[in-house]
Amino acid sequence: MSNVYKKQVGGTHYQSMTIQPSEFINKNNLPFAEGNAIKYLCRHKQKGQRKDLEKAIHYCQMAIDRDYPKDFLEEAEKEKKELEESYQEAKRQTEERRSTEWIKGYNEGKNK
Repeated sequence: MSNVYKKQVGGTHYQSMTIQPSEFINKNNLPFAEGNAIKYLCRHKQKGQRKDLEKAIHYCQMAIDRDYPKDFLEEAEKEKKELEESYQEAKRQTEERRSTEWIKGYNEGKNK
């Protein structure tokens, strides 16, 4: 293999690494979002600092959105159903309490 991975254009932030992120990404046939996340994770201390970590997170979010959108929608539907059930139970308990208080107030008024 050629020495293409020993060369870096535009900086030196990868040259101290045992393996450049681009070599790892290409040899493992990683998709675009995962590759960029790795790249930004590897270089954040030498180059972009917090901004590079935020970029890595963004690329991870892209991969999640690309590969797992159904899981997100299923989870949202599950939470919605749980909230609706909780609301209905609270509503039932409130109506029951009001009914009990009304009967108690009616009986107290009747006994006077």
